[in-house]
Amino acid sequence: MSAVLDLKGVTVRRGKSTILDGVDWQVNEGERWVVLGPNGAGKTTLLQILAARSHPTSGTADLLGERLGRVDVFELRPRIGFSSAALADRIPGHERVRDVVLTAAYGVTGRWQEDYEEFDEQRATDLLAAFDVADLSERHYGTLSEGERKRVQIARALMTDPEMLLLDEPAAGLDLAGREELVGALSELATDEASPVLVLVTHHVEEIPPGFTHLLLLGQGTVQAAGPIAEVLTADNLSAAFGIPLMVAHGGGRWLARAARPAAR
Repeated sequence: MSAVLDLKGVTVRRGKSTILDGVDWQVNEGERWVVLGPNGAGKTTLLQILAARSHPTSGTADLLGERLGRVDVFELRPRIGFSSAALADRIPGHERVRDVVLTAAYGVTGRWQEDYEEFDEQRATDLLAAFDVADLSERHYGTLSEGERKRVQIARALMTDPEMLLLDEPAAGLDLAGREELVGALSELATDEASPVLVLVTHHVEEIPPGFTHLLLLGQGTVQAAGPIAEVLTADNLSAAFGIPLMVAHGGGRWLARAARPAAR
């Protein structure tokens, strides 16, 4: 397998603060990764580098065979699907749902005077159907529920048929029903061999969809552990990363973590 991502010694400093510290990480074709860690671990900063929207202070980041700092990021970014809260905030509330997805073909938010080919129109329609929101295509984006918006955002991120899809805490803000619907949709995406490499950022074990194969555990800006998910997602590793004793369980394809309680006397 060839490396889709290859980070070596990636460090990010902001003033006197070190956000990421010497991150080494390789992602290969066909893998589905979860990036897990507590708030402040550096997850979002890492994803900004993977999306070619930020550069490391030191170290090297090779994305899809191109090295940041030596490539035109405006040519690289269309090859990377990206869904984040910051990007979602730029989507106009009055935009038609169909156009929210369609405008990703030009890398813009808010339709203006772009010309789209029939292929683009059909792809947007197919992606909305794939995430069970085709019936919302003529609705205004601002009228959707949070769960519906999340699915539209992921459909938009797939519009350019990317080689890699990055999802920054896609279940944040969802209620239980919305979270479970989204986890189901992401599980279908993960188990589809035609899907691009997936990287999902979360700080909740319960949000890991079935079908994801690997896990990168971040803590205080450093890699605590990385590898096949069953090997990395252990009570010892999770407790060290989050700073409290935790128990980890797995069943029905899903993961669960909770605080370890002392045995009853």
